[in-house]
Amino acid sequence: MTQIPTQGSKSFILTITLVATLGGLLFGYDTAVINGAIEALKVFFVTPLQTDNALALQVLSEYKIIVSMCFVIISLLVSSFMFRMFGKQKGIVYSVIIVLLGAIVWYTQFWISVNEISENTLNSINGFTISSALIGCIIGGSVGGYISQNIGRKKGLMLAGILFTISAIGSALPELMNIFGTGTITSFIFYRIIGGIGVGIASMLSPMYIAEIAPANIRGKLVSLNQFAIIFGMLVVYFVNYTIALSGDDGWLNEVGWRYMFASETIPAIIFLGLLTIVPETPRYLILKSQDEKAEQLLNKIVGKVKTPEMMSDIRESLKSKNAPWLTYGGLIIIIGVLLSVFQQFVGINVVLYYASEIFRNMGSDTDTSLLQTIIVGAINLTFTILAIFTVDRFGRKPLMIIGGLGMAVCMFALGLAFYLDQLGLVALFAMLGYVAFFAMSWGPVTWVLLSEIFPNSIRSAMSMAVAAQWIANLIISWTFPMMNDNTWLTNQFNHGFSYWIYGIMGILAAWFVWKIIPETKGKSLEDMEKLWEK
Repeated sequence: MTQIPTQGSKSFILTITLVATLGGLLFGYDTAVINGAIEALKVFFVTPLQTDNALALQVLSEYKIIVSMCFVIISLLVSSFMFRMFGKQKGIVYSVIIVLLGAIVWYTQFWISVNEISENTLNSINGFTISSALIGCIIGGSVGGYISQNIGRKKGLMLAGILFTISAIGSALPELMNIFGTGTITSFIFYRIIGGIGVGIASMLSPMYIAEIAPANIRGKLVSLNQFAIIFGMLVVYFVNYTIALSGDDGWLNEVGWRYMFASETIPAIIFLGLLTIVPETPRYLILKSQDEKAEQLLNKIVGKVKTPEMMSDIRESLKSKNAPWLTYGGLIIIIGVLLSVFQQFVGINVVLYYASEIFRNMGSDTDTSLLQTIIVGAINLTFTILAIFTVDRFGRKPLMIIGGLGMAVCMFALGLAFYLDQLGLVALFAMLGYVAFFAMSWGPVTWVLLSEIFPNSIRSAMSMAVAAQWIANLIISWTFPMMNDNTWLTNQFNHGFSYWIYGIMGILAAWFVWKIIPETKGKSLEDMEKLWEK
């Protein structure tokens, strides 16, 4: 007879946590792979538009159509959120208002204004091509709640792994995989969006899976491992990109090398899919689907036989209203979740992670040197993420977030000033590395910890709204950076420093927001958080 443990198995918990964090690794790999290919993609896809008028008109037409389709999809997703929050009648009213306002902005600021290949249009196409995966991230993050409730956390992660694999192959070979007969750049954007859907799903389900598996006393540390995996994935792909870039000259990289960068993602994606077959579903999902016996066996391994009955009771109680309206606990919890996500992006981190090589080139580095410096950024990111893992359960969430926000603000103001004064030496380098360090020890991992903790079980799918908001904010930042950084007038006035000052202001606002509004979640169980919001 198998002996039932009286205490949870740490090795079992760690093993399934590490498998789940591979979703975070692929998240980081997929979003950072673009870093090494930015210049190559611009040369391969965008530069020819300046001399080939027929190609330019085709790309411009397809660009307007695909952006418009993305607008429709995002509008429908936002409308679904309105129904979940306000019910059918009010949801219709709010959805119509939001769609009408969005349609006016889309028509006046995009559809009728983008009609020729100008500097701004080329910068916009370039920015959209680079950030197109984020459209998929918005979609994946938005449907993540539905997927988690209907097919489960584990199968949802498997779906993400499949999408990663398809995206890697299609992005590397957009001509061969062009199933719609469109321009090559449109085919590339399509497969980047497919990968983005996988990232969006994984970005929600990986921390959710870990939070529902982990005991309360080590949950912050284990959820932070997901952020560690994201950063580790980024560091791995920085090395991969650098190695590929060394295999040929700039001409080879611009024509062929960038394809190897995207294709390399198939390796971790297949490993992830294989390992997911050995991990269980979460106990909360099993109880949600009335599989109590399996849930009890799993909880025996996680918390031990003594604590299992109490945990089973707490989970059942919290799941009584398993499809509760998202405003059951008031609007503040939704606002907190959304603003946490928005501020995490508006401080500008993904500008640094996506465009690090471009920033270093602005500082005067050549391609190989800029990619090597990007590896240093990844190493700093990883090192200070480890620091967060060991401090988040000791010092709490709020102190780390406040210190991180203020530290990032100081570094961004310094970086912007260095660009403005054209003093791009050690001060600029240390400001950039310091910014990454402050983010990695605070808003990087701790945001995901808070998002996985603050939503009660009965409205846990509302986390999808926060995740979608995060990716929308990411898209805004990533799309607009080339438009600001490469704009001739802004460059003449601020010498590439303008955008960094904007991100510095956001760092101050983020710190104030945490100080004034965010509750401390250190040491509280997920069921304790439900009681807190009930008050």
